[in-house]
Amino acid sequence: MKNPQNNEVELTPEEEQQKLSEVLQIRRDKLAALKKEGKNPFEITTYTRTAYADQVVSKFDEMEGQEVSVAGRIMNKRGMGKASFIDIRDASGKVQSYVRQDAVGEEAYADFKKWDIGDIIGLTGEVFRTQKGEISIKAHKIVLLSKSLLPLPEKWHGLKDTELRYRQRYVDLIVNPEVKETFVKRSKIITAIRGYLESKGFLEVETPVLHTIAGGAAARPFITHHNALDIDMYLRIALELHLKRLIVGGFDKVYEIGRVFRNEGIDTRHNPEFTLLEIYEAYTDYNGMMDLSEGLFRHCAHQVLGTGQIRYGDIDIDLDRPFERLSMLEAVKKYSGVDFRQIKTLEEARAAAKEHHIEYEERHGKGDILNLFFEEYCEEHLIQPTFITEHPVEISPLSKRKPSDPEYTERFELFILGREHANAFSELNDPIDQRGRFEHQAAMKAAGDEEACDIDEDFLTALEYGMPPTGGIGIGIDRMVMLLTDSVSIRDVLLFPTMKPIKD
Repeated sequence: MKNPQNNEVELTPEEEQQKLSEVLQIRRDKLAALKKEGKNPFEITTYTRTAYADQVVSKFDEMEGQEVSVAGRIMNKRGMGKASFIDIRDASGKVQSYVRQDAVGEEAYADFKKWDIGDIIGLTGEVFRTQKGEISIKAHKIVLLSKSLLPLPEKWHGLKDTELRYRQRYVDLIVNPEVKETFVKRSKIITAIRGYLESKGFLEVETPVLHTIAGGAAARPFITHHNALDIDMYLRIALELHLKRLIVGGFDKVYEIGRVFRNEGIDTRHNPEFTLLEIYEAYTDYNGMMDLSEGLFRHCAHQVLGTGQIRYGDIDIDLDRPFERLSMLEAVKKYSGVDFRQIKTLEEARAAAKEHHIEYEERHGKGDILNLFFEEYCEEHLIQPTFITEHPVEISPLSKRKPSDPEYTERFELFILGREHANAFSELNDPIDQRGRFEHQAAMKAAGDEEACDIDEDFLTALEYGMPPTGGIGIGIDRMVMLLTDSVSIRDVLLFPTMKPIKD
């Protein structure tokens, strides 16, 4: 049966499997023959290269006529008489090479003709330009460094399951250069973050991944067991509580970029393990954190993309314009028409929820219901960078109350494209109030809220020694990378996202 789009004969799944099996056997036979001839490529331990592919192409005027040694993977072969062209891809990019029998030798050329796309080779030759104007390397010495026993998919034509790209990221990186560029940008974004914070006087630190108490965020933890101590421990769900202990200890400006783990669902914006940036600064508040985070996002965009005007899908995002600031009360009134300033009791909040078809649970207070309104009516409208401030105290167990309005807190979340990109507080430093918040969380947990925090007695002890007024912020690195690389799914910016194992 022919494919009408390319006039190629389509194979049945059984025929495709048979064809693949034959290819695999041929490649193994080639390796066996090499070993028999004493040419086992896997015995080679090193190769000295003097140039990368992108250097040969970008600096051709300087390098023309020079001898270079490059190494990489064969991505294409053309010809195969007594002369051939191949494309070699290394970590920097791709370059063409011209391989002639009379230049490399008859025996070497005979071996070369048996090499496959995907094999890794070393090649030495002269930089030149072909008659057609193609920058190339005229080979006079070639060596097989590693034999590829599996064929590369041709632009993923053979992959019907798109998830296989995430499962086999190593293949995805080989055949899709743009994927590799995303992760190069990710590295540059993290470098830009560190540079920005260092310029502001912040110290990078490392804190424990294994915790005896799950705290610092509202999330379900992963639980493990420490055999020697015979205690259950938790993979950290946040960096917060240990970093604030350092503020108590006298560090004024600290930050950490680290993996955190939350035993929750997987979708385009969530992965069970992800990278979090948390920053704490003594003697400032959530307003200082707003200024810091706005500057950080703008700095990273300019450092990595060269502009604060970015495009995500078909949406233009302006990171250069001052970010809008709205309280949660203002946002809910603006987008739902409900003014929670006029709602004084829990009963009135429940009545408003029922009227607007907002589902709530019996344990939810008035502030929880306000947050449900916000999630239902507001988030989707927050496309341009917007700080949502002054969250209810019920959903902010680690944030300072507003002195002028103690039902609400000095907290903000940064929304871009309708997604939360940062969460920050004027940190609660009153140990008595903090204990009350922890006890409320413990009661919520006892009532069935698996995301509620435990009481951290050691952290309370730290607060009792005295923590200065402090601003703190958490920023999801993965979502920032998604924003700055125009990536639709968090899986596109994680080298190895969490995947359900394939059952045999």
